[in-house]
Amino acid sequence: MATPLPVKRGKKPRAAAASPAATGQVQSLTRGLTLLEFIAASHNSVALTELAQQAGLPNSTTHRLLTTMQQQGFVRQVGDLGHWAIGAQAFIVGSSFLQSRNLLAIVHPVLRRLMEASGETVNLAVFDHADSQVIIIDQVQCNALMRMSAPIGGKLPLHASGAGKALLAQFSEAKVSELLHRTGLHSYTHATLTSPAHLKEDLAHTRKRGYSFDDEEHALGLRCVAACLFDEHHAPFAALSLSGPLSRITDDRVTELGALVIQAAKEVTLAYGGARG
Repeated sequence: MATPLPVKRGKKPRAAAASPAATGQVQSLTRGLTLLEFIAASHNSVALTELAQQAGLPNSTTHRLLTTMQQQGFVRQVGDLGHWAIGAQAFIVGSSFLQSRNLLAIVHPVLRRLMEASGETVNLAVFDHADSQVIIIDQVQCNALMRMSAPIGGKLPLHASGAGKALLAQFSEAKVSELLHRTGLHSYTHATLTSPAHLKEDLAHTRKRGYSFDDEEHALGLRCVAACLFDEHHAPFAALSLSGPLSRITDDRVTELGALVIQAAKEVTLAYGGARG
């Protein structure tokens, strides 16, 4: 009877790791940029070991990446403990984006998509510090015969418009009180919130759900939902609003339209280099 040959037990094949080329990424560059983001998020300086832990990398790899970025001026070591902070070159690169960004060029395609998705007129409004109102600076009108008619350059009150209330909801309580004292709470319709207590309650609802709701408060038969845009300092500076007649913006559509406005505002904020407050 033949003796069976011994089975050779070689090494088990390793699971194929996802190669950087497969995803179109250079692994070391991706890791370096991730470390840069962690340092920026610290708003000060951070220890190497903490960075390594956040990035899920060995200390040696983290140090090698940081040293390379330090040679290019993107990070620097500070203090007696040698913590890592953002370097001047990162500021130079970042500031070139701030100089080149164009809010209207960023926003207009988003306004058009929002109009097409909602079927309603969409506006971009900014806060006018001079007279404490909001000004419409861009607009995409819907195709319906009955639609909002406020022109570009038109002004809206802070307390009685979707865009105005979206901004007010993100201001500090002290600033809201100061603005209301300066402008007053003029009544435009029977639905205008002319009581500071009622308005502040409405602003609290706006912060909770992420969008404001103007329910015929500025013009009878007109409803509006809006969400805030934020700059790189987490400060609110503008709002996207969607307006239409009560007959189309019915109660059961408000939440749906609010979600559309929130998503569009997040998209613009990100493209503008801002961060949600």
